[in-house]
Amino acid sequence: MQVKKIEFLVSNTDVHQCPPHQFPEYAFIGRSNVGKSSLINMLTNSKVAKTSSRPGKTLLINHFFVDNAWYLVDLPGYGFAKIGKDMRGQLVEIINDYILERKELTCLFVLLDSRHEPQNIDLEFLFWLGEHAIPFNIVFTKADKLSKTQLEQNINKYKEELSQYWEPLPPIVITSSEKNMGKDELADFINHYNSK
Repeated sequence: MQVKKIEFLVSNTDVHQCPPHQFPEYAFIGRSNVGKSSLINMLTNSKVAKTSSRPGKTLLINHFFVDNAWYLVDLPGYGFAKIGKDMRGQLVEIINDYILERKELTCLFVLLDSRHEPQNIDLEFLFWLGEHAIPFNIVFTKADKLSKTQLEQNINKYKEELSQYWEPLPPIVITSSEKNMGKDELADFINHYNSK
């Protein structure tokens, strides 16, 4: 799958104001500074997602229409940047409402920073998804930032943690936005679901 056209549709804080269902919908989420905007731009051959030196800039549900065939959704992060307690609570509500209520959600891509060993905040979020039977893929980012051995060690530690709760494990894709690594795997996965 090669993205030829991407169009921004709407940003909002209310799942009920999302576009009406006509097409499969794929959402991307991760902690602040996980590289979500860069990954979205790599996947779509564009610069639609705004990258920033200050993490946590995505504070809305952002819908994009791709190739007149599917929606890409850029969600706020679940590990929040330096924002107030009230805003933090609002973001939790926005994320939870979208994930739990958006029937059009085909798959959630959960981005994890491959440079780090399993983080409690990531594991808790993944377990929460499992409890609510939300379909998701795990996307490891920034794989170019560490050696192949260290990359394998960090990912294997995640697998060990998750294998206590999942059999089989959720699908895993290893990516690097700088190296275009994992782009084809992500595109193939979306294409597979779109062809059903």
